[in-house]
Amino acid sequence: MKTIRLTMGQALARYLAAQFTEVDGERLPMFAGVFAIFGHGNVAGFGEALNGVQESLPTFRAHNEQAMAHTAIAFAKASRRRRMMACTTSVGPGATNMVTAAALAHVNRLPVLLLPGDTFANRRPDPVLQQVENPESPLDVANDCFRPVSRYFDRITRPEQLITSLPQAMRVLICPVDCGPVTICLPQDVQAEAYDFPESMFEAQTHRMRRQGADSFELERALGILNAAEKPLIIVGGGVRYSGAEGALADLAERCGIPVAETQAGKGSLSWTHELNVGGIGVTGTAAANAFAREADVVLAVGTRLADFTTGSRSLFENPDCQIIGLNVAAFDAVKHRSIPLVSDARLALEALAKRLPAADGQRALAATRRAEWNSVTDKVTSPDTRPLPSDAEIVGAIHHVSDARDVIVAAAGGLPGELHKLWRVKAPATYHLEYGYSCMGYEIAGGLGVKMATPASDVFVLVGDGSYMMMNSELSTSIMMGQKLIVILVDNGGFGCINRLQGGTTGTSFNNLFDSGTRTDGERPVVDFVAHARSMGAIAEKADGIDALKAAVRRAKIADRTSVIVIDADPSISTEDGGHWWDVPVAEESDMDDAAARHAAYMDMKRKQKIDG
Repeated sequence: MKTIRLTMGQALARYLAAQFTEVDGERLPMFAGVFAIFGHGNVAGFGEALNGVQESLPTFRAHNEQAMAHTAIAFAKASRRRRMMACTTSVGPGATNMVTAAALAHVNRLPVLLLPGDTFANRRPDPVLQQVENPESPLDVANDCFRPVSRYFDRITRPEQLITSLPQAMRVLICPVDCGPVTICLPQDVQAEAYDFPESMFEAQTHRMRRQGADSFELERALGILNAAEKPLIIVGGGVRYSGAEGALADLAERCGIPVAETQAGKGSLSWTHELNVGGIGVTGTAAANAFAREADVVLAVGTRLADFTTGSRSLFENPDCQIIGLNVAAFDAVKHRSIPLVSDARLALEALAKRLPAADGQRALAATRRAEWNSVTDKVTSPDTRPLPSDAEIVGAIHHVSDARDVIVAAAGGLPGELHKLWRVKAPATYHLEYGYSCMGYEIAGGLGVKMATPASDVFVLVGDGSYMMMNSELSTSIMMGQKLIVILVDNGGFGCINRLQGGTTGTSFNNLFDSGTRTDGERPVVDFVAHARSMGAIAEKADGIDALKAAVRRAKIADRTSVIVIDADPSISTEDGGHWWDVPVAEESDMDDAAARHAAYMDMKRKQKIDG
């Protein structure tokens, strides 16, 4: 066996550079690069190795460890999990800064390789700078925080352990079922240690998507249930997009006349103009989709986790005879809510169902009626009003008006995702990018950067509230440094407007959410000059005074040569009341607030509608 002597860090870098993936018949590097913020825990070991493979595995510099991991995750999502990135940090706070991003990737089933530096394996200089010590066990270090939010976790205490660990890491990163974050901790002394690695370890390897077909019994059972259904509904999740099943979805819906409702991750699987697309479902859903959900006797849930926002906290499917077919590549998700499992790749199963089910008009006519009604609502709430400040819905409508078909919209937490789920009309596939599995404030700008890196030909619109912008904005500078242009719409509603509305509905008061009602020193509250702040990081920035000014600013941003930030003030009290569904947020059983008893009684009425038998 031929060997080559390399440090652990060098072997890791060469191995990553030798991994390839096949995307639409084209062979591409599986890892588009490595985001790195160096410190004493990775600069001399893995950092030295990365410097030697720049042509095949480029290294990118970021400003914040959590943000760079968000960028890598967004890149993977925009690449439909076919390509991905790695992230390396020093030991200590650099490493633990990535834990939130790991949780986000875990919830959303998205691949990212996290390579945090770690304490010395030989323990000679213990405790080292930034080491967290557990008096009960020297085996426990801060990086163990990654264990519950990683789909695969390892710590390389000897260089040769890479030989067996890395194939397992690749297995998880490319697996449709197990896909998620992989964390491999790199003790800083081991990174620099050398070993005679087999040359075969660094041979090029091409990874292809594995497609698992349905079990014949489960397929026949699902066909029987769907054949007997009178009011079926299809719910599409992110698994449809990752499987490339949009065409098969359209074929099944059109053949059988089945309405299609969308989760945040599945939105855009069908164009908004499709006759059977009834829009977002659940808490932030359309009136059309939720009406079909309440009546459905069979729900075909495709590639979705059926989380609480999708199911109205298990209260949405009101038909007592409703059966759910869980079509999912992961058996874990396929059996939720007492679903009847159909474990399969989404595209293969949808194709099989469309081939075997009889053609029918189904609910085509009713879908057309409800679509028209909801489109009227959308037109109304997204049109400019005479209020002093615009609503989020009006801002969404303005951006939609001036965007092109291939422009991508990016958002995450707060009120904007709800408005987008209800109101955004997806014009082309893969142009709607919402992180709502973890609802992570601070994702937006960093995520937008990852989307732009994956789709360089598209303009990427980042919608972010002032609260989320304040949490994480540093990658504005990174986008300019990398030449990756973003169009950031910063919606300033004076604090945490979304949660303030939720607080008002559950407690009847406003406290500690808006700047005008939160903790501050005596005197006027400080006002952040977001335009000046964005300009200080190199962005083009301006304040838009109203909807017409916003449209004009967006047009200027589209022809600009670098990232633009457009700030617009919005009314924090307004959200779209039409559509939507109840969400289980507990209301205090005892309270001195006005109307507390009535609020709790209404809450308990909805609790009784929940199905908690699976």
